[in-house]
Amino acid sequence: MEAIRQLQWELPEEDTVVIHLTYIPYLKAAKELKTKPTQHSVRMLSQEGVSPDIIVCRTEKPLTPELKRKIALFCNVKQEAVIEATDQSTIYEVPLAMLREKLDLTCLKKMNMTDYPEPELSKWRTFLDKLKYPKTVVRIGLIGKYLELQDAYKSILEAFVHAGAVNECQVQIVNVHSEYITDENVEEKLAGLEGLLVAPGFGLRGVEGKITAVKYARENGLPFFGICLGMQMAAIEFARNVLGLKEANSTEMDENASEPVIALMEEQKQVTEKGGTMRLGSYTCSVKPGSLAHAIYGSDTITERHRHRWEFNNKYLEAFEKAGMIASGKNPDSGLVEVIELPTHPFFIGVQYHPELKSTVENPSLFLYTL
Repeated sequence: MEAIRQLQWELPEEDTVVIHLTYIPYLKAAKELKTKPTQHSVRMLSQEGVSPDIIVCRTEKPLTPELKRKIALFCNVKQEAVIEATDQSTIYEVPLAMLREKLDLTCLKKMNMTDYPEPELSKWRTFLDKLKYPKTVVRIGLIGKYLELQDAYKSILEAFVHAGAVNECQVQIVNVHSEYITDENVEEKLAGLEGLLVAPGFGLRGVEGKITAVKYARENGLPFFGICLGMQMAAIEFARNVLGLKEANSTEMDENASEPVIALMEEQKQVTEKGGTMRLGSYTCSVKPGSLAHAIYGSDTITERHRHRWEFNNKYLEAFEKAGMIASGKNPDSGLVEVIELPTHPFFIGVQYHPELKSTVENPSLFLYTL
């Protein structure tokens, strides 16, 4: 708050815009919206030395001109700077709602910026139309161990929204907690699913359930996509049940694993403190022509974002490929395996990186789009 106050004081008036988001509660019994909480909120903000230029009002019901005038008068802003933000059926409707309220023009006017064309939102409107009126429905199982945390897989869930809308398909996500998947109940847990995504994560908890889910998908032709840890679990499952390496594991789960199919990256072995030592950011990947990954990307070289510390152990790569699981994507500099897949399966692919992090409304994640 103090930093904002200093910026507002130091910079020219036209160089800052302070937008204050408030809530306008609706009292159902009285059938009226109450502005008093907003007035108190702005007063408290002013006591910190920050004066809002625009007030955006979250509300269940539309604001009348009289209410807007009242908020403007008692909060010391122009009436045009009181922006109505009614609840929307999806967050993707919010930009269009703000456009209708002329929030963009109000900001530009405050900053003396007038020579700008109307925003081009035709693709956004097309996306929203497809999102609201899908032609088909698909059920995808999300196998994870942080399902109790609402935002743990937020990027994946939104990427599915993007991919589903482009395909004019409603993606129904079925959460399946990996900690409770066993050999005895896996068929029941995954019944009725048309695809499976094994999510990223860290640590030992729930990994055996993920491996069991991967095995079911591989053996039953269920479309499978693994991200980061999900890809690593696919490698371990294949090593155990196809290569016969019953002790195959990751050194993340067992640092003394006798068959370390997944191992700590070489440059991390001397690191004693884990904070900030992961392989982060965008890296190049060479994609094998003729592979599923190449068909998805349509390119020999791609770049994707990473967030991991362990990797596929290339000592096992020859055995994997002889048994039918190929490395269809590698880092051209380090030789790190980025993508593994089963060509004999309808759709079985895992990636070391996080394609969901680059997914947008106009450019959805290609893997989720294809899945």
